[in-house]
Amino acid sequence: MTLTSEDKKIILDSIRDIPDFPKPGIIFKDITTLLSTPDAFNTLMTHLENRYESYDLDYVAGIDARGFIFGSILADRLGVGFVPVRKKGKLPYTTVAEKYSLEYGFDEVEIHIDAFGEKEDPKVLLIDDLIATGGTAKAAANLIDKVGANCVEACFIMELAFLNGRQGFDAPVYSVLEID
Repeated sequence: MTLTSEDKKIILDSIRDIPDFPKPGIIFKDITTLLSTPDAFNTLMTHLENRYESYDLDYVAGIDARGFIFGSILADRLGVGFVPVRKKGKLPYTTVAEKYSLEYGFDEVEIHIDAFGEKEDPKVLLIDDLIATGGTAKAAANLIDKVGANCVEACFIMELAFLNGRQGFDAPVYSVLEID
């Protein structure tokens, strides 16, 4: 299911640009204004619900922290479980971790070892607000596979297409908005 041009405009117009954040030359896409605009937020969530209702998902996994917002609401709308993918050291039970590269160094994300329960080959949608270079999202998708689940798609509200973050994903990638 694709987004109509009118709905795309509603969502895009609700996202605020902040120049020179977090450093000079960067235009930060601030989704807090999307979250606080009921018409735009409902338009987005209804689109995602319509897109994924036929996927027969078992879980939605959201990446720390903004993926929690979209993921938990979408999971509720679809009647499936929500699983958080957290930054290292934030989950209280036994975890599996995946390192990924940053511009200067590495970081890690984790998931509970039993995040997807006992179900055989559960279908999982991975979601986050933004894909830039794709490091965090690819690490999260790898974690889903490591604990025995199937990442059927990775979904992002925005994609900075010029950074080619979707390259190297094993699962299909869907972005609601592409920013060039």
